[in-house]
Amino acid sequence: MIDVQLSRVVLRSGTDHQYIYLSERGGVRVFPIMIGNSEANEIHRVIHDQDAARPLTHQLTHNLVQALGGKIKHVDITGLRENTFFASISILTAQDVEVQLDARPSDAIALALRARAPLRVAEEIFSLAADQDDE
Repeated sequence: MIDVQLSRVVLRSGTDHQYIYLSERGGVRVFPIMIGNSEANEIHRVIHDQDAARPLTHQLTHNLVQALGGKIKHVDITGLRENTFFASISILTAQDVEVQLDARPSDAIALALRARAPLRVAEEIFSLAADQDDE
């Protein structure tokens, strides 16, 4: 797995498709992921340290994990098939058991940013994403 960071968020009004860009830490490779408005807005809130009036889904999920004594350990972007990315959230439970949950990348990234957990991407994603950009 390659450590990455959120390098850019592109918000466009009037469309349901927003983009985030993940870049390789210490490298030059970057790739976009198309996400929905609610996830884009949550990511935007987190990186700008803004709170919603009441906890929204990602904040609630993060609070729930913490209230149960768990911790979001890391988020992995694990696959890309037919223009769809796949992700996994690794949660360390109060009993020190690591649990993997399948997730949409946009939700997983929003949670990772909120929890300040590492983002990682499978090596093959960089070449697959580049191949799909060429199409």
